[in-house]
Amino acid sequence: MNSNSNQIYPVIWQNDRVSLIDQTRLPEEYSRVLISRSGDMAEAIKTMIVRGAPAIGVAAAYGMYLGATEIDIKDLSDDIATQRIQFLKHLEGVADLLRQTRPTAVNLFWAIAIMLRTAYEETGTVEEIKHTLLQTAQNIQAQDLATCQAIGDTGLEVLPHTPEKLRILTHCNAGALATAGYGTALGVIRSAWRENRLERVYADETRPRLQGAKLTAWECVQEKIPVTVITDNMAAHCMQQNMIDMVVVGADRIAANGDAANKIGTYSVAIAAKAHDIPFYVAAPFSTIDFDLANGSLIPIEQRDATEIFQINNSSVCAKGADFYTPAFDVTPAELITAIITEKGAIKPRDLINYQMQ
Repeated sequence: MNSNSNQIYPVIWQNDRVSLIDQTRLPEEYSRVLISRSGDMAEAIKTMIVRGAPAIGVAAAYGMYLGATEIDIKDLSDDIATQRIQFLKHLEGVADLLRQTRPTAVNLFWAIAIMLRTAYEETGTVEEIKHTLLQTAQNIQAQDLATCQAIGDTGLEVLPHTPEKLRILTHCNAGALATAGYGTALGVIRSAWRENRLERVYADETRPRLQGAKLTAWECVQEKIPVTVITDNMAAHCMQQNMIDMVVVGADRIAANGDAANKIGTYSVAIAAKAHDIPFYVAAPFSTIDFDLANGSLIPIEQRDATEIFQINNSSVCAKGADFYTPAFDVTPAELITAIITEKGAIKPRDLINYQMQ
């Protein structure tokens, strides 16, 4: 794949390594980073070379496999049973390392849990466990891609029925770059564009890291989807001027009651949409729903480094001596969400509990 292709895959397994699009360099430079060690994968997730909850989950799955390959069977006991114990202990350490990278993204923990369960349930040798782990990581990636495409198709079913093409606002980046490919919120937008239902995307710039301006706009340009970048504080004005027909955003974690954590600023957009009677949708894989958390107040909110606020690229934009508050996410209450678009259908927040055992 190259930067001119409209098929964007942020995580690729090739030649016994993981190839990541370096999202910190977009849109100025399209480049890929090759990862062959679990520690390097943890750093790539932490520094947002790869970002977006589903993509983080895929990357973490491969990070678990890379960690598994780092232990040489020659360094283990000659006893098969002891070998297995030593190997699994090492893998638990890799899991701990990866869990510490992005605490809000539930897909990270979901993917790590699947990889650990796979290792414990595999009854073969250490080498056979490693082989099964690679297959599992690849399955997670393939499943996420299929899920995103299904989310896009589900989104078509909830698009407002108007004679005119739609103007859709999105916040942050929930596109191919944030998933295995195609995207969640941007997957809905892609499907609308494919079916000739879309007039234009309005992309909030998304301070402080500017994922809307840098990533969402870049993806749209690659596919010639009309996109207008606005500053975050323009969203309510655009709604007031009848420029927006619907809002669709992604999510990093959704509580059992439908409260949804997404990039900081999403809550403000939801309030503005409610005030202007504009439907507000969250698009996310069903795996993003954390049924262990009763409501959004229990979702851990990652605090980022203050440099993300007082610097843009490498230039300081704030007065020295000021203090900074740096939450990476906010939580949109369920009552502001029209529905959650998943691969299982568009679900009203109050109905999530009926899907818990599915």
